[in-house]
Formats: sequence, C-alpha cells, structure tokens
Amino acid sequence: MRREHVRGVMLLLAGVLAVLAVSSGCVGSDGGQAQVKPGDAVQVHYTGTFTNGTVFDSSAGREPLGFTIGSGRVVPGFDAGVVGMREGETKTIHVPADRAYGPYREDLVFAVDPADIPGGENLIAGDPVGITLASGQGLPGRVASVSPGVVTIDANHRLAGEDLTFTVTLVEIG
Repeated sequence: MRREHVRGVMLLLAGVLAVLAVSSGCVGSDGGQAQVKPGDAVQVHYTGTFTNGTVFDSSAGREPLGFTIGSGRVVPGFDAGVVGMREGETKTIHVPADRAYGPYREDLVFAVDPADIPGGENLIAGDPVGITLASGQGLPGRVASVSPGVVTIDANHRLAGEDLTFTVTLVEIG
C-alpha cells in the first residue's frame, strides 16, 4: 500500500510540474518547446544561398547569429521566417528580393572622375568606397569598374535584386 501511495504522490507532482512548465511558457500547450515570437532574442545557425544553390554566406564554423525578432537587424523575410520555430528545429526560408535587400537600383550606380576621389588613380574593381550624395547622406559602395577617366561605383547592397534561400537552425530562444 505504501508503494502505491508514493507512486500516486509522484504522479501528482509530475502533473503539477507539467502544468507549471506550460503556464510559465517553458513548453507549449501541446507539450512541445516554446516557439519564437516577435520580440524574442534568438541564436541561429544559417546558410544562405542564391536560387542556383551557390552559397553566399554561412555561420558554419562561427558563433551562431544572435538577434531580436523585429529589431531590423536582419532582412524582413529572414526575421519573419524564424517566427514560430522551436529550439533545435531546422527550416528552409525562401526570401524574395523585396523582403531581402530590395531591387537592384540603377540610380545607385555612379560614374565618377577618378580625380574627384582621394586615391582614385589607385582604385580597382571590388574596392570599397564611400559616396556622399547631394543631400549629404553617406552610402557605402564598391568600385564596379575602372576605365581611363571614369570610375563606376555601385552603391547597391551586393545582394540587391536577389531572391535568397536560407537553411536556418534555431539554436536558442532567449
């Protein structure tokens, strides 16, 4: 009889602990882990690819990427794709250009006289440069090409106009 009493108390305690875990948000009402929601701080590992499968970035071999959902630290489509994930879950997120780095804009490509750029005579394609617009706003850019008397600078993000795919593993919430 004593064993049955101890077993009953243990089952009662297990039930109380389960109710406490659900009500505190430690697990979902379905018994699973908490899901990511807006405002949560998360840590993820990811691999980003273009539509042809070429990898453009990955956290492999590095610390996971940490950010807060809705903070604007990552592109909107990536942010939204992580919402609803659970720790340990891996998911593929397809992000169209308009939810990533936006469309490629020709108005952000400038032809400049190299004499107007400090060190302009030594620039080569791919070099990073800063651009100051007429409004005074500064933009990062890169040298797209160099020809006699003209340096072409592209201030588009390098991933502008690209649809992107991310394989994301949620490492931690909080």
